Amino acid sequence: MTTPEYIQLRAFARIDGTYLGIIWTISFACYIIGISNPMIGMVGSIMALASPFYAFKRLRKFRDEIRDGHISLLRSMAYYMLMFFYASILFALAQYAYFAFLDNGYIVKQYISFLSSQEAQEMIKAYGLTMKQVTEGINELGNTSPIMIALNIMTMNITIGIMLSLPVAAITKRNKVK
Repeated sequence: MTTPEYIQLRAFARIDGTYLGIIWTISFACYIIGISNPMIGMVGSIMALASPFYAFKRLRKFRDEIRDGHISLLRSMAYYMLMFFYASILFALAQYAYFAFLDNGYIVKQYISFLSSQEAQEMIKAYGLTMKQVTEGINELGNTSPIMIALNIMTMNITIGIMLSLPVAAITKRNKVK
């Protein structure tokens, strides 16, 4: 890969990563709203689960429109991983902003409220847990700093992008006919 080709790959991956990061941010907002409105939470979950397929579609578009229908396995992998990397950075910034400035313990309060319901009590018992164990876990979540939450989720998203890049690249690669 030449330097101009690498610059081109990064530029398009950055653009598509931005779109993917926006999708993840909207999905996260739907999750937050979905705590009190399950239908919107379902929309957020569907968006999150569909995002790797969206990234696959963007990789195919890059291959077909920018690379004239030809892309190697390694270039496909690099594009997919970079797309997830850039999306993860954008999403981590959005999550940090939410947890640092907007949340004010909202999620923890909602979890505690849910856990006080009879259904949740039965579910906790069914899993062989005590209420004290669950409460300690919720309190630990509440004590986690916003930057640690954002970095942990960013690391998970990058890891998912790396793991998915090989099968997606194997599907999308197309060599030039000589």
